[in-house]
Amino acid sequence: MILSKLLAGAALAALVTLPVPALAGAPDRAAFERSIDLREDWITLTRDVAGEASWSEDGSRFAYRKTVEGGFAFVTVDAQTLAKTPSFDAVRLAAALGQAMGSKVDPLRLPFESFAFGEGATIRFAIGYEPWQCDLATYRCGKQEAEDRGRPRGFGVVRDLSVPADNHPRRSPDGRYEALVVDDNVVVRSADGSNAVALSTDGTPGDFYDPETIRWSPDSRRLVAYRVRPGYQRQVTRVAAAPPDSLQPQVRTQLYPKPGDAVDQERPVLFDVAARRRIEVADTLFPNPYQLSDVEWRKDGRSFAFEYLRRGHQQARVISVDAETGAAHAAVTEDTKTFFYWDRRFSHDVGGLGREILWTSERDGWNHLYLIDGRTGRVKNQVTRGNWVMRGVVKVDDAKRQIWFAASGMHPGKDPYYKHYFRVDFDGRNLVALTTADATHEVRFSPDMTRYVDTYSRVDLPTVSELHDARDGRLMATLERGDISRLLAAGFRPPEPFVAKGRDGKTDIWGLVVRPRGYDPAKRYPVIENIYAGPHDSFVPKAFWPFGYHSGGDKVIGMQALADLGFIVVQIDGMGTANRSKAFHDVAWKNLADSGFPDRILWHKALAAKDPSYDISRVGIYGASAGGQSTLNALLFHPDFYKAGVAYAGCYDNRMDKISWNEQWLGWPVDESYAAASGVDHAGKLQGELLMIVGEQDSNVDPASTMQVADALIRAGKDFELLVVPNEEHSVGRSTGPIDYVQRRQFDFFVRKLAGEKTPNWNATSRAE
Repeated sequence: MILSKLLAGAALAALVTLPVPALAGAPDRAAFERSIDLREDWITLTRDVAGEASWSEDGSRFAYRKTVEGGFAFVTVDAQTLAKTPSFDAVRLAAALGQAMGSKVDPLRLPFESFAFGEGATIRFAIGYEPWQCDLATYRCGKQEAEDRGRPRGFGVVRDLSVPADNHPRRSPDGRYEALVVDDNVVVRSADGSNAVALSTDGTPGDFYDPETIRWSPDSRRLVAYRVRPGYQRQVTRVAAAPPDSLQPQVRTQLYPKPGDAVDQERPVLFDVAARRRIEVADTLFPNPYQLSDVEWRKDGRSFAFEYLRRGHQQARVISVDAETGAAHAAVTEDTKTFFYWDRRFSHDVGGLGREILWTSERDGWNHLYLIDGRTGRVKNQVTRGNWVMRGVVKVDDAKRQIWFAASGMHPGKDPYYKHYFRVDFDGRNLVALTTADATHEVRFSPDMTRYVDTYSRVDLPTVSELHDARDGRLMATLERGDISRLLAAGFRPPEPFVAKGRDGKTDIWGLVVRPRGYDPAKRYPVIENIYAGPHDSFVPKAFWPFGYHSGGDKVIGMQALADLGFIVVQIDGMGTANRSKAFHDVAWKNLADSGFPDRILWHKALAAKDPSYDISRVGIYGASAGGQSTLNALLFHPDFYKAGVAYAGCYDNRMDKISWNEQWLGWPVDESYAAASGVDHAGKLQGELLMIVGEQDSNVDPASTMQVADALIRAGKDFELLVVPNEEHSVGRSTGPIDYVQRRQFDFFVRKLAGEKTPNWNATSRAE
C-alpha cells in the first residue's frame, strides 16, 4: 500500500511540476479543478517540513510530524542519543483507527497532527474535538471519555440545568471526610458514608450549592463551595432538514446565552467543617460578576483565592479570602476604560502562599508581566517592559525566581508579530534570548526545562527544527530542515509581506500578497482580500505552512488556489486586532464595524501606487465567522472600495451571537454599539455583489443570523446569493464536509462578479472521477 502511494505521489509530482500557464480569458473547468485540488497536489511536494514537538513526561524522548513522500510521518527522537525512529507502525495504526472509526484511514494521512505520550506504550491525540488513545503494543484504538466532564456551561457562564451535575463525593485531603450536595445543600459525612451533617440548609433549585465547585482546604479543616443563582437558559433551535439517518427532519436545541442574558451568579461560601460553622464572604469586592475562576487554596490553608471578572469586561481582580474570618481583599486589581482581555490573563501565586503574584497587564500600553504584593495589591516591580508584547508565559520557577516566556515586537525593524522566547528573573534582570533566527518560533521545552525543541519558519522560509540547551540557547542538533525544491518547481512562489502606514500615518500595518502562478506584471489583476478581523488575535500567517484551513478562513493554499484563477489575493492585520499595543487593540472597543477598514484601504492604495498590476478598481473580499461579518460590512460601509464579497457563517448582528465573544468587545449592557455593527440594521446600504454561505447546523454562530440578513435584504429589495449547506457546521466546507463544492462556489462567484468572466456550466457535465 505504501509503495503504491509513493509511486502515485511521484507520478503526481511529475505532473504538477510542469509550468503553469497564465490564464488567457475566462478560466475553464480544468483551471477550477486545478485550484480545488491544489492543497492535495502540493502537500506531496515538500520533505521534512516538521511540526511542533511533544515531549514524554520523563523527558527521555520527543516526537513530531513531518512531511514525507505522499503525506506525513511521525518521528520519535531519543533525547540523549538523538536517534530517530518511526513513532509507530503507521500501517497498523491506520488499520486500527479505521476499524474503530468505521472508515478507511490512510497511513500517510492519519487524522491527527500531534500526539502525547501516555502510560506504557500508549499515545493520546484528538480527532476533531474528541480524545482518542491507541495502545502501540496491541494496536487497539478507541475514544476516551473525558474525566470528570461535569455539567456543561453555555460559553462558560450559564450551566446547563438539563444535565445533572457531577455530584460524586469529594474526599478531604486527610481521607477522613467527604463532601457532596444533597437537595441543593452542602453535606459532609465520614468517608464510610456515615454521620452525615448538613453544613447549609438554605439551598434551593433557584439558589443552589454547586457540588462541582467544592474545594477542601489542605488541612481538611474547611471547605468552600460556590452558591449559584442560575442564569437564563436560552435555547437556540435548529432544524436538520435532510438528516443523514432519517427521512424526516429533526429538531435540535442548544444552550446558547447571548449578549445581555442573565448569567450564573456565583458567590463563595466558606464552611468550618469541625465547628459546623458557616462563614459568610461579603461580595463587596466582586459585585455583578461575569465570571469567577475556580477556587484555589493556598498551601498553608490560611486563605483561598479566585479570579473575578466584572460584567462589562472593564475590571478584573484576584480576590483573597481569609479562611478564619472570611474577610476578602483584592490581591490584584486591574481597571481599564476599554476592555480587559480575560482569555489572555496570566496569574501565578508565587510559592502558593499569596504573598506575591505574577500578573499580566497592559497598564503601560503594552502587555507585560508585573510582580504584585499579594497582601497590599501594590506593584513590587515591573518584570518586563518596552514597546513590545509579552505573548505568553511558558514556565515559572519560584525557587530560582525565573520566568520563561514568549514575546513579539522586541526586535526593531523586524516583523512585530514574529514570536520569540526568553528567560528573565523576577526583578526584570538577566533577560536571555533563547531564539535568534529572523523568523517566528514555536518552542517546546523538556519537562525539566534543560532543553527545548525550536521549530521556526517564515512564509518564505521552510520550517527548521532544532534541539537547544535551555541554559544558554546553545544549538545541540538540527533535527529537520524543510525541503521545498519540488514545490518551487511546481510554481510555488512564497507570499510577499507588504507594510504600509495605517490611519494615523505612523503605525505599520502588515499584510501578505499572493499572486497567481502565471503572474504577468504587464496585466491588471482584480484584488481579493481574505479578511478575519476578530479582536481576539492577529491572523496574517507568519509561519511556513501553506496547506490546510483554520477557523479564520483559508490559509495560504486557499489564497493561492483563488489567485490562480486570475486574481491577486491578500491578507492584512488592521487596527483592532491583537498582539500589538493596547492602543492598536482598543480600536475594536465598541467598534466592530470598523474591522480595521481605514487601515486596510490605505494599505491597498499604497500597494497599488507601487504595483501597476494591482487593480483597486476591482476589489473583492471574503471571510468566515467574524470575517463573514466584516465581509458584509465592507460592502455596507465601504461600497466605494469593496465591490463583491463572499461571507461564510457570519455573526452579522452581535446581539444574535454568543455572549462571551461579543460582550468581550462590545461590553455590557447591550447598547447602540451593537446596532452600529449590525448587518441586519444596515442591510439597505448594500451596493456590491454578495454571496452568503452558512451551515444549517452551525453551533458556534446562530445560523438564524444569516437568515435575518437575508430577510432584511429582501425587504430592502436587494439582490444577493445565498447557499445553505444542509447538516454542515460552522466550518461549512472550509475544513470539513463538501469542501470541493463550497470552495468552487466561492471561486465561481468571484470569477463572475469581480473578474466579469463567464464560468463553466457546472450542470452540463460532472467532474471526472
